[in-house]
Amino acid sequence: MNRIVILRLGHRPQRDKRITTHVGLTARAFGAEGMLLASDDPKLSGNLVDVADRWGGNFYVENNVSWKSEIKKWKDEGGKICHLSMYGVNLPDAVPEIKECEKLMIVVGAEKVPFEIYEMADWNVAVGNQPHSEVAAVAVTMDRIAENEALNNAFEGGELTVVPMGCGKKVIDHRQE
Repeated sequence: MNRIVILRLGHRPQRDKRITTHVGLTARAFGAEGMLLASDDPKLSGNLVDVADRWGGNFYVENNVSWKSEIKKWKDEGGKICHLSMYGVNLPDAVPEIKECEKLMIVVGAEKVPFEIYEMADWNVAVGNQPHSEVAAVAVTMDRIAENEALNNAFEGGELTVVPMGCGKKVIDHRQE
């Protein structure tokens, strides 16, 4: 998998800021290059970019995008669309084909998703056929696609680095070096 971007639909700033933040944090940690937010929440976008600045990597957030335009543009550039929904085909059945993509946009909804998304998607994928969290769906999907590869990657250029330990916590602050 070369490129993955998340398209977050239906973000309601007063209600969904925590979940949308966690979708972005999870996407970044599991190897997405960025998140497109189909809502206007510059504070949330700024917070996610700040995390990337402090902890490393090149994760970006584009605020207040048109979901329809972004999907069309992605597809015009040869990308594929994977819509996460509890109504889709089961994830294990879709993973082999999804892994072959060079450019993948993962669409994650919050409130009611327009039916047009189901029609535009190359895959409507269910991470279980029960109600669940968008954060968990992104994590499980990206883990299955990357086969744990993303969990072993270090992020370059951050101010802070966690040193894995069996007990305790150690963070290197590169600003102090």
